[in-house]
Amino acid sequence: MPLNYIIEHMEDDLHDWCLLEYCHLTKSISPSNLYFTNLSEIAKATLSNKEILREANFITADIVDSGLPMDKICLLDPSSKQTLKPEDGNTFDYYLFGGILGDDPPRDRTSELRKHGFQTRNLGDLQMTTDTAINVTKRIVEDKVAIDEIPFIDYPEIKMNNNESVIMPFRYVAIPSSTKSTLQTTNNELKHNLVPLLPEGMIELLKKDADMKFEF
Repeated sequence: MPLNYIIEHMEDDLHDWCLLEYCHLTKSISPSNLYFTNLSEIAKATLSNKEILREANFITADIVDSGLPMDKICLLDPSSKQTLKPEDGNTFDYYLFGGILGDDPPRDRTSELRKHGFQTRNLGDLQMTTDTAINVTKRIVEDKVAIDEIPFIDYPEIKMNNNESVIMPFRYVAIPSSTKSTLQTTNNELKHNLVPLLPEGMIELLKKDADMKFEF
């Protein structure tokens, strides 16, 4: 039975980065099992107008007032002392994530959700993007894959040109590389011909934000 995933949107606006990650979620989970809470009316309208997200559940109330069963919710919290395990899929019906833009270093904004007393689990000690965290959670609780069996690439480096590059300060799921890629690990070598699983359009958004031209 498919489980459910909740994103408590915690940014003031619906930034391009959030929208990109939220749309990417549909590559790993069904939109009908995806809940967005704490949305402004503008954010709700923007998300619900995305064809790829149309079947998702959009709630303007925050998680506490959403009507969802608090005792069946697991908060994915980096500070939790317990790591998420496949058997947790039999304990919880909902998995809660903070919809936030990652910070380097992290500012522990999950504390805003932790104070409500949810049971918690972690996904390791490195920060993930929201879409990566949900992808990993689904693999663990639905596909029954232990976290140490999931391949990752940490802090992938994206070359902009021969002299400049951007290091993404996150852990990503690793997937096989099908084409020549400019994505590199911190030691400048792709391990076992793997590349990070990134949302479509992420490199374009990086180019837009940095106002720089990448090499392909």
